[in-house]
Order: sequence, then C-alpha cells, then structure tokens
Amino acid sequence: MAKVDTEFRNRIDQFDLDAKQRSALASLIRLCNEHLDSADEKMITRAFKLCCKSHENVTRASGEPYYEHPLEVAKIMAEEFNIDDVSVAAALLHDTVEDTAVTLEQINELFGPVVMHIIDGLTKISGVFENRDTKQAETFMKLLLSMAEDIRVVLIKFADRVHNMRTIKHLPKQKQLNKATETMELYAPLAHRFGLFRIKNELEDLCFKVIDPNSYKFIGRKLREKREAREQFIEEFLQPIKDELKNQKFRFEIKGRPKHIYSIYRKMQMQQKPFEEIYDLFAIRIILEDPHTKEDCWRVYSVITDWYTPIPKRFRDFISVPKANGYQSLHTTVITKKGRKVEVQIRTRKMDYIAEQGLAAHWKYKEGNNSGNKELDKFVHWVRDVLDAPRPDAATDFVKDFQLNLYQDEIYVFTPNGELKTLPNGASCIDFAFEIHSEIGERSIAAKVNGKMVPLRQKLKSGDQVEIVTGNKVNLNPDWMGDVVTHKAKARLRQFIKQKERKVANEGREIWEKRALKGKVEITDQELTKVSKRFKFNDAQEMFYEIGTGAFEVNELFKVVKQLKSKGRLEKDDEDEEYKKQQGAAIPDEYYSSARSVGDGNALLVEGELDHVKYSYANCCSPIPGDNVIGFLSRNGDVKIHRSNCKNAHHLIRTDSERIIDVTWARNIDNQFLGAIKVVGEDRVGLVNDITEVLSKSLQTNMKSINVNSEGGMFEGIITAYVKDLKHLEKIVKRLERIDSIKNVMRYE
Repeated sequence: MAKVDTEFRNRIDQFDLDAKQRSALASLIRLCNEHLDSADEKMITRAFKLCCKSHENVTRASGEPYYEHPLEVAKIMAEEFNIDDVSVAAALLHDTVEDTAVTLEQINELFGPVVMHIIDGLTKISGVFENRDTKQAETFMKLLLSMAEDIRVVLIKFADRVHNMRTIKHLPKQKQLNKATETMELYAPLAHRFGLFRIKNELEDLCFKVIDPNSYKFIGRKLREKREAREQFIEEFLQPIKDELKNQKFRFEIKGRPKHIYSIYRKMQMQQKPFEEIYDLFAIRIILEDPHTKEDCWRVYSVITDWYTPIPKRFRDFISVPKANGYQSLHTTVITKKGRKVEVQIRTRKMDYIAEQGLAAHWKYKEGNNSGNKELDKFVHWVRDVLDAPRPDAATDFVKDFQLNLYQDEIYVFTPNGELKTLPNGASCIDFAFEIHSEIGERSIAAKVNGKMVPLRQKLKSGDQVEIVTGNKVNLNPDWMGDVVTHKAKARLRQFIKQKERKVANEGREIWEKRALKGKVEITDQELTKVSKRFKFNDAQEMFYEIGTGAFEVNELFKVVKQLKSKGRLEKDDEDEEYKKQQGAAIPDEYYSSARSVGDGNALLVEGELDHVKYSYANCCSPIPGDNVIGFLSRNGDVKIHRSNCKNAHHLIRTDSERIIDVTWARNIDNQFLGAIKVVGEDRVGLVNDITEVLSKSLQTNMKSINVNSEGGMFEGIITAYVKDLKHLEKIVKRLERIDSIKNVMRYE
C-alpha cells in the first residue's frame, strides 16, 4: 500500500503545469503571502497540481478549463476571507473526491487528516434520492454537521457558491433559475446568519439579476443616474461632522455607499413605493481606527446628533447587545434640515471587520483571543442545537424550518436570573421555553413576563424578563404551531403532531381491518394505496387517519373496495387511463418532446397553440411580453406561464424543477395583456378625467378598471389597462408621470 501511495505522490509532484497554470499558481501564492499570516507554498503547489491533474481535459459550461473554478474559490478563501493555507488547499481540492477518481484516503496521504475532513464535509452525499429537494436537504444537513466540526467547511462552501453565481450566465436558463432560487432562499440567509454580510449582499444581487433582470437593470440605471447628486449630498452632509471629529482628534475613515440593489428592491416592494420615494438608499459608515474603543463610538454619536436630528425609533445599540452573529455597531437615522433621512453606522475597525466577514473574522481572531473563541463556540453551539432538535420525517421540512430563523430580526429577552437570550422577532413565551431547554418547552403550562402571568402564546418584546412555569408531564399542544417561530420549537411540535397522527392512523387501520375481516375482503397495501388515490387522499396513511378521526366513513371505503374487487378493477387499474389521470400520472415523454421542439433554441414560443402544447398565463403575476418568464408543464401537458420573479414560480422551481421549461416571447404578438399601474398624487378636481384622457386619447389604450382612494388631500389609484407589451406599459408610466399633481407612477405588483 505504501508503494502505491508513494507512486501517487510522485506522479502528482512531477506533474508538468503549462504556462497558464504556472502563472495562475504564482498569482495564488502571491495572494496567500499577502493576505495570510503564513502560507505553506509546497502544500498549495501540490494541491494545485492535483487539482489540475484530476480535472485534466474537463471544461466548465463557459468552455474554460475546469481547474479555474477551484482556483477562483481558493482565491476567495485567501483574499476575501483571509483564513489560512489549509483552507486554500482544501478549496483547490473541494471537487476532486466528488467529481474525479481521487479518494479521501489519497487526500489524507498527501495533505493529512484536516484537509481530508474538510473535503469530506464538502462532498455531496452519494446515492439516489426520490427527488432533488430531498437530496439538497440531505446535503445541506451534512454540510451543517461537518461545519460543527470545522468552520472552514461552510466558508469554502460559500466561496464555491459565490464563484458559481458570478459565472452563472453560462448555464441554461432553467439551471440558472434553479441555482439562483436555491441560493436566494438558503445560502444568502445562511450567510446573513453567519455575519457574512458582504457575501450575503453579493449573493442576493447576483440571484436577483437572474430572477428579475428587468428590475435589476432598472434600479442599477437609477443608481447610476443619481450618482453625482448622491455623492454631492453625502459630501455636504459629512463636512461638518468631519471637521468636528478632526477637532476632537479622532482617527477615522468614513464610507458612504448605496445599499445593494436587491435591498432597494425589497424596500420598494414592501413599501409599495417607486425608486424616487426610497430615501435611505445609502448608509454612511464611520469607522474609528485603533486604539479607539466602544466608548468613543458614543462620543461620535453625540457629534452627529449635535448637527442632525435623530429619529428615536430608528436607533439601535448593537455594541452593548451584539447580534447573535457577533455584529456590533451603533445605528441611527437622522434627518437633515431639508428633510432627507440618512442612516449612519458607527463602529471601530475591529467591529467593521467582523461586520463584513462575520464567521471568517472570528476564525481570524480566535488564536490567543478568548472573545474570538467565544464567538466561534456560539456558532458551533447554534448549529449543534439545530441538528439536535427533533428531526422531521422529511428532510425538506428540516430545511423549511431551518430557513425560518435565518433572516428574521432579533429581540433580546432575559431569564429570571438576568441571563440574556436572543430570539427571532415574533417569538412567543413558548419559543423562549424551548430556547432554555427542550424539556422546559415540553412541560410548560404558563409564563410570567415582567412579573405578570401571561398566556404561553404571548409575543415577547426586547427587554422582557420571562419566567416559565412547568408541570410534571408533557403539555404540548398542536395548536401552538401557529404561535412559534423558532426552528427548535417548530421541529418538536411537528414531531409531536406526527406522533399523534400516526397513532390515530393506526387506530383507523385497525377499524378498517376489522371491517374487511367481517366482510371477508382481502386487499394488499399496494391496492389500498390505489383506492386512497380515488378518494383524493395522498396515500393510504392519510386515509386511515381520516377514518381514525371519524372524518371518513369506513363503510364507504369497504363499499368501493368490494365493488372494485368483484369487477377485477384493481388489477386493471394500471391500464385504466382515467385512473391514471386521477392519480396524476407521470408526464408522457411526448409532452416533453412537443413542448421542447417548438420555437428558437428549443424554447416554447408564446403565440398560441403550438404543436399540441396549450398554455395560459398565471393570474398570480400576470406576465406580459417583455417580462422574463418561465413555463410550468402541468400533468396534462398544458403550460402555465409565470414571471420569473413570481413567488409561486420560485416554489415551482424548488419543488418541481423537472417540470420547468424555457419560454420566450414570439417577436410579433397581436394579443393584448392586462397590466396594472399604481398612481399616487395630490387630489384635485378632474384628476381622474385627466388620467383616463391620457390613456384613451394620447396612448390609444383601453382601460379595464380604475380603483381610487382619496384621503387627506392625497390620491391613490390602481389602474388596469390592456397593453401590448412591457414597453407599452413603461410608456404609459412615463406619460402619466407628466400629469399635473401626479407624484409617482409604478407598475403595480
């Protein structure tokens, strides 16, 4: 064995790199020497050679040699995360065991057990699962397990995902949407939870660019148009603050930059306001250089509020009470004399590094630093706590529960002894009980908040002091599911509900078996499953549960089973087309071939009934020509058209991605489509008449409806009109903006 290992090592060490590869290696080593405390050049060189050798003659979707992907991931680990040389070597090798003939044993032989364990954590689970979602969920759970052992696993995974998203344009549209949706719903929130805000922001923008490219381009263009005015405003806003800080001998850096595109889009959607009405488009950050302390941050806050009026509700002290991911900063929003709102963040240089790098920064600070180790321990404890919670039957339920707590704002509450606990916003006393301990949650019967008895369902606020009153036995209530928000509480309640349902289903099966025995009917479980589908149940277990609760009459089941048995229908059901339809039979191959054989580039053209493929437009998002759209192939072969940024479309991509097909609009479409527009302005006599006149006369546009609301001198209207395409809708928006008294016009979602 030793001889084989030696031969393998020699083969890798003697592998000849070409000129491009040698240049890439030299560049990587320079980055490592520049950004890492130390770098084992021999280990990195060997890892790079094994990477090039194992991926030899393999290319990516872009046509570039495959080794360039792990190389870029390694660069991110060195330059952006500044971790260590071990993580750089592991990043270079992260795909070798999964995609090539290289084994974990060989990795261990060449690089040692630490690199091997990191790569093992990154390697996807092998084997076949019933559906893609389950496989992703199982892979994700393994990632968390590995992370609990070594934080570098998750950091390499983020670096890998970042580079994949940066190069996503080379993938087919369907795969782009799949990858972007998964990243937006899981990896970006997870980056948020780990304090990797720079990574989170980049991932969100890259996903948004794929999911809704029109909105992405629109906001990007608006930011560029306003850049000069924005920079001038920031300079005028900051000048008096800079002068005063210099007078007080502060050493500082000030950054003023716009918020990332997706965060602006979310504000527009949540507030239902156009771009022009989103005032806090940028945040100003004041960073105090060492040796300034947190006390100095408060002094800077005092300087700012001497010049500008603070908004009390928008003040946050994350220095005294850091976020769960270790984030520290003072946040305040102030108003200028001209009425503009500006968000200001104040922090030290170390706080800023942790705010940007989160988990990676704590790793950097851990050596000889108790606070760094303490923060790392918090992350590991959180991961283990999640994994130790009751595991739902379906891995997808685990991921769904897990997602709930990643993005939510936090509240801070206290135990009776004054211990601080961090919970998601919206948490109840039940969540608090489970946060203390699973047994406390299971046996809780009442709660005291700030000394007063309250229902367990009561929502908590920051600053509350909470005491849980417990009994001697389990007191779980299925109705609590709507009152909890934490993963731990939801997982335990779901487990409890499943246990109760299984017990009731077993009672239902016993009722059926007694009835079948009495009626002398014999039927297999497979046949019972077929019968359950006829009654629109998902499976026989669900049917037995309904029998157990009394919601479904066992005699009704007996009657149908006996009738089908007497006619031999259960044996023939596989040939029964009507039954297949009721079952939701798998989509015949001919539907796929016809759907994919029309139009340019194997994409369905939306211009009528083409080659046996019928389509319709989803009411949830009302797509019009010019929108980025996807098609969802139903079980009967019809295609439903959704906008790619539609929430329902995201759900379909996640749950039934094999039914998603590429869709493009035909060049010439004679049909008209319904588009909705929101108009806001000052109310005046004749305003509605002016709007309808512009639509009908100036734009020759037929209006279907207009719903108006006038209050406090302001006018708000939702107009539904028939449009040809997205350009037609945008033309309407621009023309309506020119009407006197109209302040804002935007497409209504």
